[in-house]
Amino acid sequence: MHLIKPVSLWLTGFFFSLLVVSSCFAQSTQQSRAESARLMNELMSGKGDIGGPFSLTDQNGKLRSLSEFNGKITLIYFGYMFCPDVCPTDLANLSQLLKRLGPLSNKVQVIFITLDPVRDTQELMRNYVNHFDKRILGLRGTETQTKEIATKYKTFYEKVKTKGNQYLIDHTAFIYIMDQKGKYHAFFPPGTSPDRMEIMIRELLASK
Repeated sequence: MHLIKPVSLWLTGFFFSLLVVSSCFAQSTQQSRAESARLMNELMSGKGDIGGPFSLTDQNGKLRSLSEFNGKITLIYFGYMFCPDVCPTDLANLSQLLKRLGPLSNKVQVIFITLDPVRDTQELMRNYVNHFDKRILGLRGTETQTKEIATKYKTFYEKVKTKGNQYLIDHTAFIYIMDQKGKYHAFFPPGTSPDRMEIMIRELLASK
């Protein structure tokens, strides 16, 4: 039997690994570190509003808004398709969560928002999210929109050049839990197992 502690307590031992999650370990600039620390502090302390409305295009070219999922629990994840490890692991866990929920999955919407709209085209996004679960919604916007929305959700990210014109993206990787009214509730740290997520989501569904 799994005993689940409040999400805030799960952070013990995770803090340093959560600052910037990526397989790329290039040194960040002082400005980037300061921005990352600021967003992390606001998220962990609950200072300021977390989350907010948005309208972005999905993998089928349809404009989607957070408000259309009122009545459902919405799980929002920021990442990018070329992420070599963290993103696919978390999306696979979210896919397993939907399967474990069974019929209750109809009351939950998983949303993947790309931090790399230049490379993550609509067609590629469709194939990518469908690989994990066709119920996952893949959203993309302009780079300006992406930055605005990521900042609202206290998500830090930055491009890190590799060879030639290629790059990876260092980013914090949280799964944001939005309640049935579209308000921020809590977050899952990266790597949270499907069974841990399932217990909290079932409790949240039962409480409303």
